Amino acid sequence: MKKIKIKRRSWFRSTFQLRGSVIPAIIERSIVCAGFGLFVSILYYYKLPVSIPVLGNAIPSVVLGLVLVFRTNTAYDRFWEGRRLWGSLVNTLRNLAWQIWVNVDETTPANDNISVRDRKIVALRLLIAFALAKKKHLRSEPPDSKLASFLSVAQYSLLQKTRHMPLEIARWLGEHLKQEWQQQRLPLYQLTAMQTLINTLMECVGGCERILKTPLPLAYSIHIKQLVLLYCLVLPFQFVRDLNWWTAPFTALVSLTLFGIEEIGIEIENPFGTDANDLQLEAICNTIEQNIEEFIATEEVGLIAFSEDAKTLN
Repeated sequence: MKKIKIKRRSWFRSTFQLRGSVIPAIIERSIVCAGFGLFVSILYYYKLPVSIPVLGNAIPSVVLGLVLVFRTNTAYDRFWEGRRLWGSLVNTLRNLAWQIWVNVDETTPANDNISVRDRKIVALRLLIAFALAKKKHLRSEPPDSKLASFLSVAQYSLLQKTRHMPLEIARWLGEHLKQEWQQQRLPLYQLTAMQTLINTLMECVGGCERILKTPLPLAYSIHIKQLVLLYCLVLPFQFVRDLNWWTAPFTALVSLTLFGIEEIGIEIENPFGTDANDLQLEAICNTIEQNIEEFIATEEVGLIAFSEDAKTLN
């Protein structure tokens, strides 16, 4: 059995990597806080009474830490819920693809010019289109040529006008299955099971929309920003007597840490975007496409091999 090799990145390379890091987003804030620390050091150098250690009790570090941890945990819960919903989507699409291919009877001829097998291939590629449409819908992007490659010209034209692309594709899938049932190529109980899977697909879309359209309350977000900024501006007054000219670097280091934790929460709060820390939706959609296309390509080969094995046993 072939072992799966996990690619491990260099620890030092990951440590100093800027792509995916929040440092570029927070560096300006930290520089401002460091500049304020330098300003306080200058005032202290000229014997002005700016050393006020008692300010350290104004915002207890434990309280600030708990607030930031809660903020980050809340954002990560949203991130993980989004990943769970996309994982459920992948499994449901695979199950639906398998049921369409296996359960739709090919012995009953179609009434139109297209064969039953070709009709099933069209339906399976609609499943790929559903995943791509969901990604586009969550990012408020229009359909593109990639999505068009899995649709007919009429379907793509209609999709360009609709406001909810996944819902429209789900309707096409439901109509396809209904037609197969009416043509007596699909038993009623299997039709019901497949419609349940389509319902699961739409529940995944609805769950992602819930995450997308329910951000952290604005008042809470503003209060955290104010609290972190106030804490960083108070630090120079608290430590200038002990650190003197090292007050600015110390303030920069602490502010970089606190602003970074707060920015991570902002980065992963909406996991469906295109930032480096968002979910890799392109990779997930590519996996779905590869799975279904491989399923279509190898199914016929598998049937031939099964028939040959059966003849050998007989």
